[in-house]
Amino acid sequence: MKLSTKGRYGVRAMFELAMRYGAGPVSLRSIAERQGLSEHYLEQLIAVLRKAGLVKSVRGAYGGYLLAQEPKDITIGDIIRTLEGPVAPVECVGDEEYECEKVEVCVTRIIWEKLKEKIDEVLDEMTLEDLCQYALEKKHEKDEGFMYHI
Repeated sequence: MKLSTKGRYGVRAMFELAMRYGAGPVSLRSIAERQGLSEHYLEQLIAVLRKAGLVKSVRGAYGGYLLAQEPKDITIGDIIRTLEGPVAPVECVGDEEYECEKVEVCVTRIIWEKLKEKIDEVLDEMTLEDLCQYALEKKHEKDEGFMYHI
């Protein structure tokens, strides 16, 4: 299983909105520049995220986009599934109806079920707030440098 740029870039865009949560709308241009993404492509992703109720748009000269919920309430799974669809290593364990004549006797299906379960677990336990905390910790570590004692 491999995520497309939709999912990866969508998470990066939502991270930018989360880092500025509470500070007002953020322009697409600003997100695109900070993350090194195409503004045109970002427009397409944000439209899908807005339709799913994960972001809100604000019109006007100082308009832009905001998270529709607090960063702690939006999981990475919410974003990935909105942009990518069901996250499953194979069709037979996806969220969609899939008929396989060997479902009752398939020995390997348990592998795919367990893998999907673990993927869902990771995506659903990590929030945008977690990403922001991680980024701030990394920035702090970088700013602090190393301390040596003799």
